Amino acid sequence: MFTTAYIGLGSNIGDKEAYLARALCLIADLEGVEIKRQSSLYQTAPWGKIDQADFINQVIEIATELSPLELLHRLQDIEIKLGRRREIHWGPRNIDLDILLYGKEIIDLEELKVPHPYLMQRLFVLIPLAEIDSDLVFPDGSKLEEVLFRLIKSADASDLRKL
Repeated sequence: MFTTAYIGLGSNIGDKEAYLARALCLIADLEGVEIKRQSSLYQTAPWGKIDQADFINQVIEIATELSPLELLHRLQDIEIKLGRRREIHWGPRNIDLDILLYGKEIIDLEELKVPHPYLMQRLFVLIPLAEIDSDLVFPDGSKLEEVLFRLIKSADASDLRKL
């Protein structure tokens, strides 16, 4: 049985677009995973640790037969294959792959939290997510368009630019 999941991709080191493209190819090659839709690329200011280069971000929708933890481990394998090093929390990275949503599941494990803990605070994820699924309803019943509207009113969206 396939589950719909959404993955956030980001990069702010080296050839950012090439890292995202390579990650997409590697995700597409995963057994039990099919990429259904992908957003445009967005240039965004860093979030959390702001003294670093801008990011290029993207969101994809996949259909997967993998369990949430299997999917997490495959995405981490891809990050390692592409040279990701976890040296500074929220620091610069050549590739970052996050499970944003996994069906309607709420997962609260030490290793994996879904929906992604900062999903509702990050325009660089919500805007590309809205591009590919504007009717999305989160597991808690909130609607993407309402969350996005509230966040845009309170945040500075000028730090995000569609490429």
